[in-house]
Amino acid sequence: MSSDRLARFGWLHATMLAPMEGAGHPPFRAMVAERGGVGILCTEFVRVHGSDAPRSLLERAIVKVPGVPLSVQVMGNDAELMADAAGIVAHAGADVVDINLGCPMPRVVRKGVGAAMLKDPVLLARVLGAMRAAVPGVLSAKIRAGFDPDCDASQQAVTIARVVEDAGVDFIAVHPRRRADFYTGVADWRIVGELRQALSIPVIGNGDIWYASDFARMRAETGCDGVMVGRPALRNPWIFGQAAALAEGRQPFAPAGSDVVAYLEEAAARIDAAYPGRAIGRLKEIARYIGRAVPDDFAFQREALRALDVPSLLEVARRHLGDLPSDGLDLRADGHLGLERSGRAERAEARAGYAA
Repeated sequence: MSSDRLARFGWLHATMLAPMEGAGHPPFRAMVAERGGVGILCTEFVRVHGSDAPRSLLERAIVKVPGVPLSVQVMGNDAELMADAAGIVAHAGADVVDINLGCPMPRVVRKGVGAAMLKDPVLLARVLGAMRAAVPGVLSAKIRAGFDPDCDASQQAVTIARVVEDAGVDFIAVHPRRRADFYTGVADWRIVGELRQALSIPVIGNGDIWYASDFARMRAETGCDGVMVGRPALRNPWIFGQAAALAEGRQPFAPAGSDVVAYLEEAAARIDAAYPGRAIGRLKEIARYIGRAVPDDFAFQREALRALDVPSLLEVARRHLGDLPSDGLDLRADGHLGLERSGRAERAEARAGYAA
């Protein structure tokens, strides 16, 4: 662990929940935090465009879990609007203001935001400089390792990261895939290490940290200052607590099927309370990832995703998962079944019609 740099930046927590569109909503963030081990929670991105920063939307993003700092992610490319947005969330109580420089989705990239910002360092410097002037506290950026499929990912990542650092950003998180890769293939952790060597600000590693044991492995291989996890926490909400247990020399929790069913029941109730009548889609996103940890050729996942309502989905979970022992799920800290190794899950899901 990079103790010297963590000491310099005393506000930095070594584990972070990544921003995830459509999944990083307040009920999910709270459930992850309550299972322990996470240092910072991050919101879904708030899109900033038009003629004014969306004050009410930005302020509504400030839903905090007691005792856990909150990072609010904003996305846009207008320097004045982004500065206004950053100032709004900073003064509304965000502990960290983050800029999205990594979203790879075509509808986002076509508008010149998200990962598209990686192609324009001059614009990026102008936007970040304006945000820095508006944020009295912590400002961060989350990037990808380049944009085009034929780019030198390492070189472009370092170039962009230096722009970010020079603009006064306090720390940077890197997902070491290019925009063109989306979520396929294997994240190149070497790029995380290269940024760690090139920059003086803390570097947070992200990408393919599917098991709690991967937290320590990424830190050892890259020297990164912290670890950020997104989709793996949808798959295993206990992952942060398991990583903390490993770091402290304790036996990590190994959930059995009954624990997963209880978690889904809790998620259903909390999501429905927050979004009355609209819980099924959000619950399916959780079930979709949990299904990746079940060694049943995606039978649970397929049936759960066909469920028409919440009671039906929970009945599917009880039937498929309720009697499974902890060894029958790929949710142990050591990844004993290895279902996520070498992109296996992505390939299997793509064949089943549920691309990750």
